[in-house]
Amino acid sequence: MADVAHLAGVSSQTVSRVSNGFPGVNEETRQQVLAAMKDLGYRPNSAARALKRGEFRTIGVITFTLSTTGNVRTLEAIATSAAHEGYAVTLLPVAVPTQDEVRGAFSRLGELAVDAVIVIMEVHLLDEARLSLPPHVKVVVADSDAGDRYAVVDTDQAGGTREAVRHLLGLGHETVWHLAGPEESYAALRRTDAWRTALQKAGRATPEIVRGDWSAESGYRAGLHLAGQADCTAVFVANDQMALGLLRALNERGRKVPQEVSVVGFDDIAEAGSFQPPLTTVHQDFGEVGRRCVEGVLHQMRRSGPDHGTTLVPTRLVVRASTAPPPRRL
Repeated sequence: MADVAHLAGVSSQTVSRVSNGFPGVNEETRQQVLAAMKDLGYRPNSAARALKRGEFRTIGVITFTLSTTGNVRTLEAIATSAAHEGYAVTLLPVAVPTQDEVRGAFSRLGELAVDAVIVIMEVHLLDEARLSLPPHVKVVVADSDAGDRYAVVDTDQAGGTREAVRHLLGLGHETVWHLAGPEESYAALRRTDAWRTALQKAGRATPEIVRGDWSAESGYRAGLHLAGQADCTAVFVANDQMALGLLRALNERGRKVPQEVSVVGFDDIAEAGSFQPPLTTVHQDFGEVGRRCVEGVLHQMRRSGPDHGTTLVPTRLVVRASTAPPPRRL
């Protein structure tokens, strides 16, 4: 730093202010310092800076899978939002969703020196009824029901589901069938509960649940079953990939969409408008979920935000060509 200061003709304090991005340095002086840093190959010592400040400018992220659209898009948004705030992200995938694995992940993140942790908790733990994290850790949990103990950020799963069911009933369908996600998923559970409640409040029959695993292939298998149900005229699908498989199965079995069967998905993936027919679906804002996760841990670090409670990110229904009134009864 002394060498940079000498070459730039400024004080070491000015070099420190420039290297740390602090305001109060005029642009000409800043450029002189940056040029001297480049000439001398100077790089600030991030480890020494972390020890001095007591922070590492890094956020850890724990997730159980990167195979789902929601997790990947949420992680992308977390990384983008963190970078905008001047933080790096350290990702730690956990192979098995158990409490021991979660504890081990927190231990490893501690060794990697992170300031806070975001847990993308999309599935129930296999060995514990409730998530338990190490005390005194700044943490936000995405996609969970742990808002009474931790800060949670989630999509308004119930609100989006109600809107989808009301849309189909409003078109004149007697009831709405449901192609659900896997039982261990928090999101799938909340969408199923909201679907059932919406039908009950409308005084409609609740058909049997058909379940998939989020994949298009499982949607196709479920679709072969649903295509054989003569009274099935409307289906709410827990995600867009399964809806894609359902559309294929209905087409193969000669059930026209939307003339005979209406289909609504959930997620609004980038390809949803290119399905055949274009898919009516519930849009969830993964970017906003990721941004609020980062915002939540930063507020905790600055002691300006809560360490428990749930923040819901709104959804909206995107109506396309896969829904229509039911066929007339002869």
